[in-house]
Amino acid sequence: MKHNIPKLVLCIGVCFVFAFAGSTFTPLPGSEWYYSVLNKPSWNPPDWLFPPAWSLLFLLMGIALYLVVQQRSGKTKIQGALFIFGIQLLLNLGWSAAFFGFHSPLLALVVIVLLWLAIVLTIVKFKAVSPLSGYLLVPYLLWVTFASVLNFTIWQLN
Repeated sequence: MKHNIPKLVLCIGVCFVFAFAGSTFTPLPGSEWYYSVLNKPSWNPPDWLFPPAWSLLFLLMGIALYLVVQQRSGKTKIQGALFIFGIQLLLNLGWSAAFFGFHSPLLALVVIVLLWLAIVLTIVKFKAVSPLSGYLLVPYLLWVTFASVLNFTIWQLN
């Protein structure tokens, strides 16, 4: 299969638009609610870990999206896979808005459970089109699994 670099860049770019949008909710260093009011567990990852981790995950999402889009043909139906991928991107953004924007660990917990389910469904749909694209989303699922436990713990502590 011939590689389409502009399409790859576009797929990665779409994912990073959502990454940027989500990052606008991230608290600035010294933010009172996140740094002073919110109780977090001792195993909460350090702040410096989040940008590189999320950058890698959004890059992998973009590559996975590209692999699926590349499979589009008259025989291969990818609309369902693209739809659920879009839903998980919106839920990812929704989590940032719920947790950091609305300062609601409970609402964020509801959103992250829906996000986790959407990622699983995306993996299933993507894997049916391009097995590698499904596997590229596994680190994302693992990270969101960890984030779900962290979110639940923060909700319990507060």
